[in-house]
Amino acid sequence: MSDLHCPATLLVARHGDAEYGHPSVLSDEGGWLSDRGREQVRDLAASLRDRRVARVYTSVLQRAVESGCLAAEVLGVDSVAVDGLAEFSVGALAGRPHDDHELASVFRAWMHGDLGRFIPGGETGAEVVARYREALQSIADLHRGETVLVFSHGGVMSFVLPRIGGVVRADLVEQAFLPNCGIAEVEVDGDGFRVRSWPGSSDRAVV
Repeated sequence: MSDLHCPATLLVARHGDAEYGHPSVLSDEGGWLSDRGREQVRDLAASLRDRRVARVYTSVLQRAVESGCLAAEVLGVDSVAVDGLAEFSVGALAGRPHDDHELASVFRAWMHGDLGRFIPGGETGAEVVARYREALQSIADLHRGETVLVFSHGGVMSFVLPRIGGVVRADLVEQAFLPNCGIAEVEVDGDGFRVRSWPGSSDRAVV
Protein backbone atom coordinates (compact mmCIF):
# COMPACT_ATOMS: atom_id res chain seq x y z
CA MET A 1 0.00 0.00 0.00
CA SER A 2 1.42 3.42 -0.99
CA ASP A 3 1.83 6.19 1.57
CA LEU A 4 -0.96 8.05 -0.20
CA HIS A 5 -3.44 5.27 0.51
CA CYS A 6 -2.13 4.35 3.95
CA PRO A 7 -4.70 5.97 6.26
CA ALA A 8 -3.97 8.40 9.03
CA THR A 9 -6.33 8.27 12.00
CA LEU A 10 -7.22 11.63 13.52
CA LEU A 11 -8.90 11.58 16.92
CA VAL A 12 -10.50 15.04 16.77
CA ALA A 13 -11.58 16.07 20.25
CA ARG A 14 -13.32 19.09 21.68
CA HIS A 15 -11.15 20.79 24.31
CA GLY A 16 -11.80 20.33 28.03
CA ASP A 17 -14.34 22.39 29.97
CA ALA A 18 -13.18 26.02 30.01
CA GLU A 19 -13.71 29.34 31.75
CA TYR A 20 -13.77 32.79 30.17
CA GLY A 21 -13.19 36.37 31.22
CA HIS A 22 -16.51 37.49 29.70
CA PRO A 23 -18.67 34.35 29.75
CA SER A 24 -22.02 36.07 29.12
CA VAL A 25 -21.21 37.57 25.72
CA LEU A 26 -19.81 36.50 22.35
CA SER A 27 -16.04 36.63 22.20
CA ASP A 28 -13.06 35.18 20.37
CA GLU A 29 -10.98 34.98 23.55
CA GLY A 30 -9.05 31.80 24.18
CA GLY A 31 -10.32 31.05 27.68
CA TRP A 32 -8.57 28.61 30.01
CA LEU A 33 -9.29 25.14 31.34
CA SER A 34 -11.32 24.77 34.50
CA ASP A 35 -10.39 22.19 37.13
CA ARG A 36 -13.09 19.98 35.64
CA GLY A 37 -11.63 20.52 32.17
CA ARG A 38 -8.15 19.46 33.26
CA GLU A 39 -9.59 16.31 34.78
CA GLN A 40 -11.53 15.57 31.58
CA VAL A 41 -8.39 15.91 29.48
CA ARG A 42 -6.30 13.67 31.73
CA ASP A 43 -9.04 11.02 31.70
CA LEU A 44 -9.28 11.21 27.91
CA ALA A 45 -5.54 10.89 27.45
CA ALA A 46 -5.34 7.95 29.85
CA SER A 47 -8.06 6.17 27.86
CA LEU A 48 -5.94 6.53 24.69
CA ARG A 49 -2.70 5.00 25.97
CA ASP A 50 -3.35 1.81 24.01
CA ARG A 51 -3.91 3.74 20.75
CA ARG A 52 -0.18 4.57 20.37
CA VAL A 53 -0.85 8.25 19.69
CA ALA A 54 2.13 9.65 17.77
CA ARG A 55 1.58 13.34 18.52
CA VAL A 56 -0.99 15.81 19.80
CA TYR A 57 -2.13 18.79 17.70
CA THR A 58 -4.25 21.73 18.84
CA SER A 59 -5.80 24.93 17.64
CA VAL A 60 -3.97 28.12 18.64
CA LEU A 61 -6.63 29.11 21.20
CA GLN A 62 -5.53 28.78 24.82
CA ARG A 63 -8.19 26.31 25.99
CA ALA A 64 -7.16 23.91 23.21
CA VAL A 65 -3.42 24.49 23.71
CA GLU A 66 -3.76 23.71 27.43
CA SER A 67 -5.74 20.58 26.61
CA GLY A 68 -3.02 19.46 24.22
CA CYS A 69 -0.19 20.06 26.67
CA LEU A 70 -1.92 18.06 29.41
CA ALA A 71 -2.78 15.17 27.09
CA ALA A 72 0.72 15.10 25.63
CA GLU A 73 2.21 14.88 29.10
CA VAL A 74 0.06 11.85 29.91
CA LEU A 75 0.81 10.20 26.56
CA GLY A 76 4.53 11.02 26.51
CA VAL A 77 4.47 12.80 23.15
CA ASP A 78 4.80 16.33 21.76
CA SER A 79 1.97 18.85 21.43
CA VAL A 80 1.93 21.26 18.48
CA ALA A 81 -0.44 24.21 17.89
CA VAL A 82 -1.40 24.77 14.25
CA ASP A 83 -3.44 27.35 12.38
CA GLY A 84 -6.80 26.42 10.90
CA LEU A 85 -8.32 24.45 13.78
CA ALA A 86 -9.74 27.36 15.79
CA GLU A 87 -13.41 28.02 16.45
CA PHE A 88 -15.08 30.23 13.85
CA SER A 89 -14.69 33.90 14.71
CA VAL A 90 -17.65 35.96 15.92
CA GLY A 91 -16.00 38.99 14.25
CA ALA A 92 -17.88 42.26 14.67
CA LEU A 93 -20.54 40.54 16.78
CA ALA A 94 -18.19 40.31 19.77
CA GLY A 95 -19.82 41.68 22.89
CA ARG A 96 -23.36 40.66 21.92
CA PRO A 97 -25.35 38.07 23.90
CA HIS A 98 -24.71 34.39 23.09
CA ASP A 99 -28.21 34.05 21.65
CA ASP A 100 -27.63 36.90 19.17
CA HIS A 101 -30.09 36.48 16.29
CA GLU A 102 -27.65 37.60 13.58
CA LEU A 103 -25.05 34.96 14.48
CA ALA A 104 -27.77 32.32 14.80
CA SER A 105 -29.11 33.28 11.36
CA VAL A 106 -25.68 32.90 9.72
CA PHE A 107 -25.02 29.55 11.38
CA ARG A 108 -28.46 28.24 10.34
CA ALA A 109 -27.71 29.31 6.76
CA TRP A 110 -24.40 27.44 6.86
CA MET A 111 -26.04 24.31 8.19
CA HIS A 112 -28.57 24.47 5.32
CA GLY A 113 -25.83 24.74 2.71
CA ASP A 114 -25.54 28.50 2.16
CA LEU A 115 -21.79 28.63 2.76
CA GLY A 116 -21.47 32.03 1.13
CA ARG A 117 -23.06 33.75 4.14
CA PHE A 118 -20.57 35.40 6.46
CA ILE A 119 -20.37 36.66 10.01
CA PRO A 120 -19.77 40.44 9.88
CA GLY A 121 -16.04 40.92 10.30
CA GLY A 122 -15.56 37.16 10.20
CA GLU A 123 -15.53 34.22 7.78
CA THR A 124 -17.89 32.69 5.27
CA GLY A 125 -18.94 29.11 5.83
CA ALA A 126 -16.89 28.07 2.81
CA GLU A 127 -13.79 29.70 4.28
CA VAL A 128 -14.28 27.88 7.60
CA VAL A 129 -14.61 24.50 5.86
CA ALA A 130 -11.59 25.15 3.63
CA ARG A 131 -9.14 26.22 6.34
CA TYR A 132 -10.24 23.45 8.74
CA ARG A 133 -10.03 20.78 6.06
CA GLU A 134 -6.61 22.03 4.97
CA ALA A 135 -5.32 21.89 8.55
CA LEU A 136 -6.51 18.31 9.05
CA GLN A 137 -5.13 17.27 5.66
CA SER A 138 -1.70 18.69 6.49
CA ILE A 139 -1.68 16.76 9.77
CA ALA A 140 -2.78 13.55 8.06
CA ASP A 141 -0.06 13.91 5.42
CA LEU A 142 2.56 13.85 8.19
CA HIS A 143 1.12 10.76 9.88
CA ARG A 144 0.21 8.11 7.31
CA GLY A 145 -0.30 4.83 9.12
CA GLU A 146 -0.35 6.57 12.52
CA THR A 147 -2.88 7.88 15.03
CA VAL A 148 -2.83 11.44 16.34
CA LEU A 149 -4.98 13.38 18.80
CA VAL A 150 -6.30 16.78 17.68
CA PHE A 151 -7.91 19.28 20.08
CA SER A 152 -10.36 21.66 18.48
CA HIS A 153 -13.73 23.31 19.27
CA GLY A 154 -17.35 22.23 19.40
CA GLY A 155 -18.91 24.71 16.97
CA VAL A 156 -16.44 24.29 14.15
CA MET A 157 -16.31 20.51 14.63
CA SER A 158 -20.10 20.15 14.49
CA PHE A 159 -20.23 22.31 11.35
CA VAL A 160 -17.25 21.05 9.34
CA LEU A 161 -16.81 17.36 10.13
CA PRO A 162 -20.28 16.24 8.90
CA ARG A 163 -19.43 17.74 5.47
CA ILE A 164 -15.66 17.18 5.33
CA GLY A 165 -16.00 14.18 3.02
CA GLY A 166 -17.72 16.29 0.37
CA VAL A 167 -21.23 14.96 1.05
CA VAL A 168 -23.17 16.22 4.06
CA ARG A 169 -23.73 13.45 6.62
CA ALA A 170 -27.26 14.18 7.85
CA ASP A 171 -26.89 11.66 10.68
CA LEU A 172 -24.00 13.69 12.10
CA VAL A 173 -25.71 17.05 11.55
CA GLU A 174 -28.67 15.82 13.60
CA GLN A 175 -26.30 15.06 16.51
CA ALA A 176 -24.59 18.45 16.60
CA PHE A 177 -24.06 18.87 20.36
CA LEU A 178 -20.54 17.71 21.23
CA PRO A 179 -19.32 17.13 24.80
CA ASN A 180 -16.03 18.44 26.12
CA CYS A 181 -13.31 15.89 25.28
CA GLY A 182 -15.68 14.00 23.00
CA ILE A 183 -13.79 12.39 20.09
CA ALA A 184 -14.74 12.17 16.43
CA GLU A 185 -12.55 9.52 14.81
CA VAL A 186 -11.63 10.59 11.28
CA GLU A 187 -9.72 8.43 8.80
CA VAL A 188 -7.81 10.16 6.01
CA ASP A 189 -6.12 8.59 2.97
CA GLY A 190 -5.72 9.27 -0.73
CA ASP A 191 -9.46 8.81 -1.24
CA GLY A 192 -10.37 11.54 1.23
CA PHE A 193 -11.95 11.86 4.68
CA ARG A 194 -14.24 9.41 6.47
CA VAL A 195 -15.80 10.02 9.89
CA ARG A 196 -15.68 6.63 11.60
CA SER A 197 -17.22 7.58 14.96
CA TRP A 198 -19.07 10.60 16.31
CA PRO A 199 -19.63 11.69 19.93
CA GLY A 200 -22.54 14.05 19.30
CA SER A 201 -26.07 14.17 20.65
CA SER A 202 -29.32 15.68 19.42
CA ASP A 203 -29.97 16.90 22.98
CA ARG A 204 -27.85 19.73 24.37
CA ALA A 205 -28.76 18.66 27.91
CA VAL A 206 -27.00 15.32 27.44
CA VAL A 207 -23.53 16.82 26.85
